[in-house]
Amino acid sequence: MHGCRAEHTATVPVHEVFHGRTVWKGEVEVFDLTGQAKAKRCYAWSHREGPDDKGERFVAVLETPPVVSAKTAVQARVVADSKSKQK
Repeated sequence: MHGCRAEHTATVPVHEVFHGRTVWKGEVEVFDLTGQAKAKRCYAWSHREGPDDKGERFVAVLETPPVVSAKTAVQARVVADSKSKQK
């Protein structure tokens, strides 16, 4: 996806809560990257979406500020998704 080599290094559980409500909960896969100009690490996961949650969406977020961990990768994606739904 990001035009480089990736080596899986960890699986990190993330539970993101906003105003007392779970907005995302799952496992984030962590990959060390080689040959990627902007980042040395990437965070990836998938989740159900679409009508009746029958579709699956794959997400990969590069570790570039403000993304510095699996948790901040999920936070960044949740915010980006929220903004795109508002448009």
